[in-house]
Amino acid sequence: MPRLLADVTPLRVSPDYRRLWWGLGVANLGAQVTVVAVGLQVFRLTHSTLAVGTLGLFAFVPLVVLGLYGGALVDRYDRRRVSIIASLVLWTVTLALAAQAWLDVGSVGLLYGLVAVQSAAYAVLNPARMAIIPRLLPAALMPSANALQTLTQNVAMTGGPLIGSALVVWGGYGWAYAVDALLFTASLWAVWRLPALPPVAASGAGAGVGAGAAPSSATRTPARLTGLRSVLDGLRYLATRPNLRASFLVDLAAMILAFPRVLWPAVGVLYLGGGETTTGILAAAFAAGGILASLLSGPLGRVHLQGRAIVWAVTGWALSVIAFGALLVAVGQERPDGVLVGGLVVAGLALALAGGSDAISAVLRQSVLQTATPDHLRGRLQGVFVVVVVGGPRLGELWVGAQASWFTEGWAAVAGGLACLAVLWLIVWRTPRFWRYDARDPQP
Repeated sequence: MPRLLADVTPLRVSPDYRRLWWGLGVANLGAQVTVVAVGLQVFRLTHSTLAVGTLGLFAFVPLVVLGLYGGALVDRYDRRRVSIIASLVLWTVTLALAAQAWLDVGSVGLLYGLVAVQSAAYAVLNPARMAIIPRLLPAALMPSANALQTLTQNVAMTGGPLIGSALVVWGGYGWAYAVDALLFTASLWAVWRLPALPPVAASGAGAGVGAGAAPSSATRTPARLTGLRSVLDGLRYLATRPNLRASFLVDLAAMILAFPRVLWPAVGVLYLGGGETTTGILAAAFAAGGILASLLSGPLGRVHLQGRAIVWAVTGWALSVIAFGALLVAVGQERPDGVLVGGLVVAGLALALAGGSDAISAVLRQSVLQTATPDHLRGRLQGVFVVVVVGGPRLGELWVGAQASWFTEGWAAVAGGLACLAVLWLIVWRTPRFWRYDARDPQP
């Protein structure tokens, strides 16, 4: 049994990583509290679901733009310093959210602006934090470290909305934001305690696993170079590295073609009954699958053929989404008066399997990125990773939602899962090196 449980060796061998893991875990919980609170506040001010949805637009655009440029900053400057500055910006924005709530400003425009600044700071902070971890731990511990990160993220996504809703009901929006600000100090403290992490030269000791690959224009780029050209160099490097490129493409195939979250509200009304309660149960089942996979992630540290494991994890994701859609097709749009308990159990199991498959894929894809990328390019590629991880589900909600309007929710999920399988195995066929990717000899 201990060999199945999450490997906590990274927490034992590196005090810096241990502090960072605890700090980020606590801060992620607070961030989810704010996500719920700001959505509820916008709805209270506007009584418009569209206005709440517009929050996503204001968060998405800065994240995409700054996610790419923020990665270039991470590769140019001391990663600890970049993290501290971005963290202070995030902390200030959270305090501003609390202040506007306590002062009862009542401005939706102000909330949109604060969310945009918050997203921009996160777009710089996240690549910095993820590029820091390979400097704190050996490459062999990357899967274990990423499994631990995924565990805290899923716990935050499960508990944060519940805590946020309760705080809004109990003390109002100001207290919800204040709790986030308090919890975020854990992350700020952890980053402050890190040692200096200056840029590493493009060649020589410490350049990172995979730095011995054939040189490219990206690897010859001077460390002082920043700006658009630096971002483009990172993208060119990615375009010429089949294993890294495939790791991004398989995730985009899963998230754009077969991301089922947008279907859950309709499932609670048209298919299984229970309304918002059923929607919440489906979301919790998806997160629970990710938590369970993270808790039982011990074997992932012993997986060497990581490319093959990623492919099978994404295959499991697609099959789970197909099973979820097939259930909806079988039940039909009957608008039941009560909850169809049997159908809800099956749907929850399918989504739990999808969440678990996604967690395994995320752990291994992040490990490939961190170990196969030279250190002087990790920030830029982590920026691309942020754009893919955030942008893929957003585009997926748009695409799957459109299919649901053309057909039905059930057939949209089935078609999305089948399309994901087809594109996934097409990528494997076109990139056989990714299928053979071995963590013992990480090649980008």
